[in-house]
Amino acid sequence: MAHKQARTALVTGGAAGIGAEIVCTLINDGCHVVSIDRDRPAVADPNRTDIVCDLFDPAATADVAAEISNRFAITQFVHNAGVILPNLVESTSAADLMRLAQLHLGAAITLVQATLPAMKAAGTGRIVLMSSRAILGAPTRTVYAATKAGVLGLVRTWALELAPHGITVNSVAPGPVGGTDMFHSVMPKGDPRIAAMAAGIPMKRLGTPEDVANAVRFFLSDASGFVTGQNLYVCGGVSVGQAAL
Repeated sequence: MAHKQARTALVTGGAAGIGAEIVCTLINDGCHVVSIDRDRPAVADPNRTDIVCDLFDPAATADVAAEISNRFAITQFVHNAGVILPNLVESTSAADLMRLAQLHLGAAITLVQATLPAMKAAGTGRIVLMSSRAILGAPTRTVYAATKAGVLGLVRTWALELAPHGITVNSVAPGPVGGTDMFHSVMPKGDPRIAAMAAGIPMKRLGTPEDVANAVRFFLSDASGFVTGQNLYVCGGVSVGQAAL
């Protein structure tokens, strides 16, 4: 039996939280992972190439994209990096909107452009963008929900453009995921609201990074080859019910 060639995946926000779990899952599946993050992981891994970059910076993002395109043949791309910047609408600024538009949308475009030549040459590819359950509405999430909703526009458009090349494009929309820096930036550890939130979720618990990584893993797998342009909520049922978010 011929040995299956290892794939190379690109993951943004791969140093912690959901991103780190996605990276670990891919490495366990035999991938080499290129991880982009503002912070370098504390522990090195020979199966992971760490690139430090602030994806809020369009010029820095473009430089890293060019480096990746020259050094790696990426066939799996997961744009996981994200920030919330919560505010009620009265305190929301256009500057915050532009910042998150760059991080959630602009960086995705730049990095997908860098990976497409290798995917097209291989005749296959998997692109997964991270959206959010917040696109259905959540207080204080004006800029976050708007840009994460924009992710769905990218997914549906790219799915149609790239299907003839054997490339699928999908998104994962997590609900509340505990134990991550993003979650605790809004709700500090020990906050009594956390238990109330979990009680309001139909599954009666917060999500875990592993829950999200499992969904991403499906979209990256060969088993998902006929699934494209889709958004999968990983939210414990919050997308069909209500919870105190």
